[in-house]
Amino acid sequence: MTHVVGESCIGCKYTDCVSVCPVDCFHEGANFLVIDPEACIDCGVCVAECPVEAIYDEKDLPEAQRDYVALNARLAARWPVIAASTEPLPDADAWASRPDKREHLMETT
Repeated sequence: MTHVVGESCIGCKYTDCVSVCPVDCFHEGANFLVIDPEACIDCGVCVAECPVEAIYDEKDLPEAQRDYVALNARLAARWPVIAASTEPLPDADAWASRPDKREHLMETT
């Protein structure tokens, strides 16, 4: 099992989770973060840090977001590691509560 970044992160990219990760398992895209399942040690400290509740233990991931398990793994292999917190995206607060954001995910960095 690992932790997974879900849809709520799209358009926000708050990085509070990154600063507490002991193994640098987060990777950064243009408008989304992912967790590398190979690097994640399943400690869970990142879960409580996410202000939009976008991080799940894989077993707790909502059924509608099950594809994010493979998405995190695929994008982590392509995107660079992010090891320190940065500012969220400029419109993060507006995106935070927006539903159905998957179509807005930018898969390039």
